[in-house]
Amino acid sequence: MSEVAVRVLVTGGSGLLGRAIMKVFTEINWNVVGTAFSRVGQGLVKCDLTDSSSVEALIEKEKPDFIIHAAAERAPDAVENRYEETRKLNVAASGHLAALAKRCGSKLIYISTDYVFDGTSPPYRETDACNPLNKYGQTKLDGEKAILEEDPSACVLRVPILYGPVERVDESAVTCLLPLLQLKASKKVSHYEKRYPVHVRDVALILRDLVKAITKDREIKGIFQWSGKEQLTKYDMIVAMSRVLSLPHDHIAPDPSPAPGAPRSYEARMDSSRLESLGISYHTDFDVGIKECLTPWVV
Repeated sequence: MSEVAVRVLVTGGSGLLGRAIMKVFTEINWNVVGTAFSRVGQGLVKCDLTDSSSVEALIEKEKPDFIIHAAAERAPDAVENRYEETRKLNVAASGHLAALAKRCGSKLIYISTDYVFDGTSPPYRETDACNPLNKYGQTKLDGEKAILEEDPSACVLRVPILYGPVERVDESAVTCLLPLLQLKASKKVSHYEKRYPVHVRDVALILRDLVKAITKDREIKGIFQWSGKEQLTKYDMIVAMSRVLSLPHDHIAPDPSPAPGAPRSYEARMDSSRLESLGISYHTDFDVGIKECLTPWVV
């Protein structure tokens, strides 16, 4: 299979990660189609992933070699309040997609999260026991199980908190911190949970290389993980933004207590050695990446 001939369907193509995947894949002339539900734009097709017949018709039409399943409800606090509704997308739709992929001979890569771990014993390997602390993490873990039960040849890629070029500053749990700097009102920000942020472009490049590896070896399957190289709390991220954007942060105070809302893992750093053993590794320094992403939003 030549690179030009690779056909890829990206669910969640309108999202933060989905846009990056589509950009990286189209740059090497892969035939890429993305799905969207509420934000349907150029290169995207409208598809309700919880509508089984619509998904089946789309896959039958596109006949993708690979399906990158990036669509999900990913806001932990929102999932706490819409758990059953979320399970339809994050779990049931994912299992159905895996069954269809297996039937049509597509390789499915499912995007999961470090929230499958409780954060008490890092670094976590792919084989370590999972124990989600919030309902979002539980739906993603159950999605992993649904996919691998339907198609054991599928792949899972667990990633941590993501950031990148946003359409709204609140689109990422990282970039949403910028208004706290700009408003200059006294505020406390969590200095408790240790995170390992990753630029979505790096994830897209990792997926590109993983697809290339699979085209050469179809036996590649199972769970992979990628983690950022820098340990940062939300307060650390604020300080970094202040530094690279030349914005004062003296009105922001570190809060040593756990963040409010859905419980988050204290430190769910993941071991990335399985990907690295395939020669796959990308990392954008946080200072560089966040300056690139947020400069357009600084007036």
